[in-house]
Amino acid sequence: MKVLGIGNAIIDVICKVEDNFIKKNNLIKSTMKLIDKDELDRLLDKLKIEKTVSGGSVANSIVGLSQLGNEVGFIGKVSDDRFGSKYEEGLIRENVKYYYNKKKEMIPTGTCLILVTPDSERTMCTYLGTAGAISKSDIDINAVKKSKIVLLEGYLWDKGDPKTAFDLAIEYSSITAMSLSDIFCVERHKKDFLNLVKSKLDIVFANEQEIKSLSNANSFQDIINFSKQIKKMFIITRGENGALLIFGEEIIECKAKKGLNIVDLTGAGDLFAAGFLHGYINGFSFSKCLENGNELSSKIIQKIGARLD
Repeated sequence: MKVLGIGNAIIDVICKVEDNFIKKNNLIKSTMKLIDKDELDRLLDKLKIEKTVSGGSVANSIVGLSQLGNEVGFIGKVSDDRFGSKYEEGLIRENVKYYYNKKKEMIPTGTCLILVTPDSERTMCTYLGTAGAISKSDIDINAVKKSKIVLLEGYLWDKGDPKTAFDLAIEYSSITAMSLSDIFCVERHKKDFLNLVKSKLDIVFANEQEIKSLSNANSFQDIINFSKQIKKMFIITRGENGALLIFGEEIIECKAKKGLNIVDLTGAGDLFAAGFLHGYINGFSFSKCLENGNELSSKIIQKIGARLD
């Protein structure tokens, strides 16, 4: 297996609604709100489900890699319930091996309600559910051992059980990559993420804001200096300024594509990672890996959602 992803297993539940549904339920259009199980159930009772997608940041990357023809797998915690079964079915449809034996949990499967209004705007209500309760007992060590790369997501990291799951996966993995996920995630776990980056990871995916926060940088040159000192592979996305790879003294840049019809930024970083890793595991040059990442991210931001097809 080329890449094994370990991340939040969140099922995207897509529903079409009118604008007054958003107002009646005290939601703010085009935002994401964290909700509890009671609110999830209350909203679901009023909705007609159009489509379900097996989502989560690393899951999006893994599906992208599968669509490019790579043999891949995923570990993410769900419950043995309606959405847990849908989640597993969704990955299997995408030719992703799901290395997790679902069982009835106290907490239901993580769910993101995506409410699409007639103007195509998306309002999201996310119930994290059991996704974030992953522990080392959920990690399939054999799957880790037989993977060339293990891809982790910063969203999933937390002290306690998730940390033990990360530590176990890293211990048995040949090459460990991680996405820093989100600037708020970095700021919340800065000391621990710094330790991971310096001591345990081989490849780090980040956008400019995330790496700037992690390194306490005042300028982009500070970011470059920080990355050079640590001597790990950093892949940094910079929006309209393109992307670059820093690996020791080596710096390779790739310009962003111009003239795109951008409709939805969902999954841009996830698909960039998929494109880059596709090149990396298939022996492409670093420059070509970056171009691959740019190609996939530019495609995904010109359509709704985080799936290429």
